[in-house]
Amino acid sequence: MIDPLDAFIRGASSADISRRDFVAASVATGLVAASGPARAALDVSSTDVTIKAADGDCDAAFFAPSSGTWPGVIVWADAFGLRPAMRDIGRRLAAEGYAVLVPNPFYRVARAPVFETAANVDFQNPATRAKLGPLMGSIGAAGAAEKDAIAYVAFLDAQPQVEKARRIGTQGYCMGGALVVRTAAAVPDRIGAGASFHGGGLVTDKTDSPHLLASRIRARMYFAVASSDDQRQPDAKDKLREAFAQARVPAEVEVYPAKHGWCVPDMPTDAGAPIYSAPEAERAWGKLLALYKGALP
Repeated sequence: MIDPLDAFIRGASSADISRRDFVAASVATGLVAASGPARAALDVSSTDVTIKAADGDCDAAFFAPSSGTWPGVIVWADAFGLRPAMRDIGRRLAAEGYAVLVPNPFYRVARAPVFETAANVDFQNPATRAKLGPLMGSIGAAGAAEKDAIAYVAFLDAQPQVEKARRIGTQGYCMGGALVVRTAAAVPDRIGAGASFHGGGLVTDKTDSPHLLASRIRARMYFAVASSDDQRQPDAKDKLREAFAQARVPAEVEVYPAKHGWCVPDMPTDAGAPIYSAPEAERAWGKLLALYKGALP
């Protein structure tokens, strides 16, 4: 199985883009139909907020268009947490017409930012892993993500910028991919779409593996897998497809010719080559927007 932290440290390259089963096919059709022409970006306001969660006060960033009401979205950060790069993702998404919450996933341990950037992080340094372990463990603890998901949905539903008649989307990066699945399963009546980008720990050999939650989900799902992760765990994509197909939950699983972390601009280099891939990140962004347009009517 792929550990979310190890996925940052070890990489490979291969491409395996495939789709099968009627569920994936139906999602692909829906994404294409929903994409439509681009529109001008909206003016966005941003606010630092505090959310009363079950385990304490969670610091977060909230972005929304300056006027009107919009579908809510929860953004789960990667292992480096709420920082400028994640704020940029929230702000960019809000400009597309969404009210976006980017929480600090590590609020139980520390306020954000724990890392200002991932660009200068040395993955091989034992001190880095020693720092990341407790942070990721705090949100990875049993029931933690589910409690947070309920609190975050409640926060969004209480905001005047959120159109509560529409369902909520959620997206996540690296460790955030598994948190997206747990969120969709924890609040199935409110979550209408979930997207995982180079998600870690989606398929494990444990009884609480995220992919086993498929039957509890009522959202349309999209899993963008790094080819480096696929090479290390080639059966994960098939198990994801099978689990969601059996649950009759619309889900597309797509492998990108990119390294783990390719969607986040402040990733460091790997063996002298950049992890972030602008062309593949933009393609993934387009799929995200099409997912939300189709699933959050």
